[in-house]
Amino acid sequence: MEFGFSLVPTPDIAAHRELVTVAEESGLDLVGVQDHPYAPSQVDAFALIGTLLEHTERIRFFPDVASLPLRPPAVLANTAATLDLASGGRFELGIGAGGYWRAIAGMGVPELKPAAALDALGEAMEIMRALWSPDQPTVRLRGEHHTVNGVHAGPPPAHPINIWVGAQGPRALRFTGRLADGWAAPIPSYLPYESWPEANALIDQAARAEGRDPAAVMRMAQVVGTITTTSGELPEHGSDPVRGTPDQWADFLAKLAIEQPFTTFIFWPEQQSVEQVVRFATEVVPLVKERTPNGVVYAHER
Repeated sequence: MEFGFSLVPTPDIAAHRELVTVAEESGLDLVGVQDHPYAPSQVDAFALIGTLLEHTERIRFFPDVASLPLRPPAVLANTAATLDLASGGRFELGIGAGGYWRAIAGMGVPELKPAAALDALGEAMEIMRALWSPDQPTVRLRGEHHTVNGVHAGPPPAHPINIWVGAQGPRALRFTGRLADGWAAPIPSYLPYESWPEANALIDQAARAEGRDPAAVMRMAQVVGTITTTSGELPEHGSDPVRGTPDQWADFLAKLAIEQPFTTFIFWPEQQSVEQVVRFATEVVPLVKERTPNGVVYAHER
């Protein structure tokens, strides 16, 4: 299992450097950086990831998740490969077909219907994977939404970059099972807890239909909340934040790991702080690992 936290990319770069340094020192594996280029209160996720990679040595980063419509796939492939090369293989690509379309369209991008946006994402993933491959010196791919016409592939990334899709609806979930390296489950305000088992089942079914092992599709649970010193009521349905002690948090996450095929857990602190990140890394994570020993049989393997 892997654990990390999600970072809101405010202009306070010094605070972010402190957060990721502490996260790395505390043993976390991942940092997700939210990507909302249309938000005037947030800096560019990819530029911020670049500077944070420079201030860390081990922890990995991913956009959580990148808004594809605002970035041509050939350029995005080069950006991702560059970050991966500069960090020695510590960049992964979380990506989505586009969520806040009114804001996206406000930046000059033609709005797409959900089905078309998902088709565009599929074309983009094919282009990016081709451009990362050292076996394809020249890439020519023509799609309805994205086309590259003789682009020279490369430079290849330092390691095979994973593409983790932020999918929500049934069609997008099936798409993820067929084509993605992982599912970055939307936070519960977009996809409530009770919908996660069915979502995982759809991914499993689509993976099997494609001839893939469902376990090859990494599942990432993203959980919003606060680690407290007093006991709270943990949500079982809906989208309420998790507010409870480290012991309660561990029970909540271990249940997800045992009853569903989640292997990666990203903490979204309600109030971004060093204290919350450290408590998650040093108090919650060890308890989750204790409660999910090696040999757990995940739901999609039963």
